[in-house]
Amino acid sequence: MTATATDLVPSVDALFHHAYVIGGPDHGRELGPVEAPEVLRGDTLGWVHLRAQHPDTPSWIVDNLSYLDPTIIDALVAEETRPRVTRIGDGLIVILRGINTNEGEDPEDMVSVRLWIDQERIVSLSRRKVRAIEDIAHDLACRQGPHDCAEFLVALVERLTHRIERFWAHIDDRADDLEEAVLDEAAPEIRATLGELRRQAIILRRYLQPQRDAMRMLQADHPEWLESDDLRQLAEELDALERVVEDADAMRERMALVRDELGSQLSDRLNRNMYLLSILSALFLPLGFLTGLMGINVGGLPGADDPNAFWVFCGLLAVVVALQLWILRKLRWI
Repeated sequence: MTATATDLVPSVDALFHHAYVIGGPDHGRELGPVEAPEVLRGDTLGWVHLRAQHPDTPSWIVDNLSYLDPTIIDALVAEETRPRVTRIGDGLIVILRGINTNEGEDPEDMVSVRLWIDQERIVSLSRRKVRAIEDIAHDLACRQGPHDCAEFLVALVERLTHRIERFWAHIDDRADDLEEAVLDEAAPEIRATLGELRRQAIILRRYLQPQRDAMRMLQADHPEWLESDDLRQLAEELDALERVVEDADAMRERMALVRDELGSQLSDRLNRNMYLLSILSALFLPLGFLTGLMGINVGGLPGADDPNAFWVFCGLLAVVVALQLWILRKLRWI
């Protein structure tokens, strides 16, 4: 037996994150868990954002949004997601990713938001907090924000892309600082920062390339409610994503060059140190041989009974060192 909306009130209270009326005289009115499904079934545009990790979310969607195509429901409740935009009739399945701004988590571990959007309803889900969703909910709570489904989609894409650009600018600044640091002094600890920047660039590109392709698909095949002004704004966000993806490709090459420069400088420093050690070894090898030879405890050593023999021997060692230095300079080793 299918549960009614009233039966589900105790559980949906926890799975509902945001629910608002969009547009019209009730714009920005918050919806309760009982009223929200009724608004989604009607002609008034309503938005519901659900916690995807809640165990009751799939059953709530099946029970209350059963009028949607099964393909849409499957996309909303799928465990694994990849950025995409798919048009079904007059609506869109939209799956996008944004920078992870949750405390204690890596920003490049991007959070996913999936939604079904048409002219009468917007249903979105996310497993972790998405700052762009929070911004839109805050605007609606203040009776501001988007007034129709097209404005909602544009606002979501703008906020996601803005944070992506801002985070990428931070990475780019760190890369500039790293290049300058390598040119100034090739410290071995720079390797950790270099590896971190390369990892972030690779992860961002892996997420953003399909997101860019999804935005291209939206430009090519879009419903009629996306008008020319909306498409123009989305095209601007697509261009921003294009730049970030291209910069991520260039970043990998930049970091490869920085790595080569760092390795070259560290190798040169090691070679200089080894060269210095080799020169010192060459200088002290004959000295060690002579002192070892003169230090053997047997009879017949020259100067054993001469009180000036030690100073004579030290002078001889100084002459040997001077002779070695002259030979090394002649050979252009120093």
